[in-house]
Amino acid sequence: STEAASLGRHALVVTGQSGRRAGSLIESLSGKGVASVRFAVSGEPTVSTVTDALSLARRDKCDMVIGIGGGSVVDCGKAVAALLANGGDPMDYLEVIGGGRRLSRPAVPFIAVPTTAGTGAEATKNAVIASPEHHLKVSLRSPFILPRLAVVDPVLTYSLPPDTTASTGLDALTQCIEAYVSVKAQPATDGFCREGIARAARSLRIACGSGNDASAREDMSLASLFSGCALANSGLGAVHGLASPIGGRFAAPHGTVCALLLPHVMETNVTALHSRCPGSPSLSRYTLLAGLLTGDGAATAADGVAWIKSLCNDLPLPPPGSLGIEPSVFPEIAAAARMASSMKGNPVVLTEKELIGVLDAAF
Repeated sequence: STEAASLGRHALVVTGQSGRRAGSLIESLSGKGVASVRFAVSGEPTVSTVTDALSLARRDKCDMVIGIGGGSVVDCGKAVAALLANGGDPMDYLEVIGGGRRLSRPAVPFIAVPTTAGTGAEATKNAVIASPEHHLKVSLRSPFILPRLAVVDPVLTYSLPPDTTASTGLDALTQCIEAYVSVKAQPATDGFCREGIARAARSLRIACGSGNDASAREDMSLASLFSGCALANSGLGAVHGLASPIGGRFAAPHGTVCALLLPHVMETNVTALHSRCPGSPSLSRYTLLAGLLTGDGAATAADGVAWIKSLCNDLPLPPPGSLGIEPSVFPEIAAAARMASSMKGNPVVLTEKELIGVLDAAF
């Protein structure tokens, strides 16, 4: 609240549906002379969600935004902060489905307070917004979107139930893995990836089984933060390329979709690299990745894939069939995924047939 008081006088406080974390924050803001109004995000943010939040912020003349919640809350807050400063509505700026206009002014001050350990949205320069009518998730993207301040406190994640801990944690691990094997990988992000992968590998099971384990929760919060720093600079891959059109069509939690796809994308990438690009440096990356995951320096790429499969089987994830993703839509999802921006970082160009194979194995 002290930091917030130095940034503005009237805050839009974006929260999850319950907003249970926001009460003490709003009270503390009031004590510092900062007025506030709360906006609750239910599920992943849509274009209409952002439009409604923006209307409220404009009505109350908010000059600052605080997002306290998971990645959906943080993304909504980032978008509103950007649009408050630049005018217009989301469709003017969204890529693919909108006008694609560039943001010309820095966002009003935005403070990100993540309460999950998954998306790393507090460290990325885009806000992911769903458009149900287009069956797509797209981004509002600009360096101006980066939060002014990120407060990453593992204590805020202690009350996460095991299933949410699993799905968000696997999203963070996926992001670290995809950035590590990306064609855009670089030394600066390799450090974030290696640290994030090692921390998630040793602590995700523990965090799911013992939510108040301080060391495990710290590891997962750092893995999430590091994953955001890595993907913002090195991109992602086929897991997120497929997750984007899936998220636009089905009400399936993003982290859960990533978790179900991850082992099969890894396996398909390794097979395709061996077949078509045997000299690719990404193959050696998968071997190094296996060592980070298993703790065994002699582990092979196949051992890494097996380790991820075992992890996903051990964690409390919903059965794939419960998500309602039918084989009849696999070709449509695969075709859309090949056009997704995340796919540009994948270490090998996957065919539509290979992507359909991944979907068949995952769902």
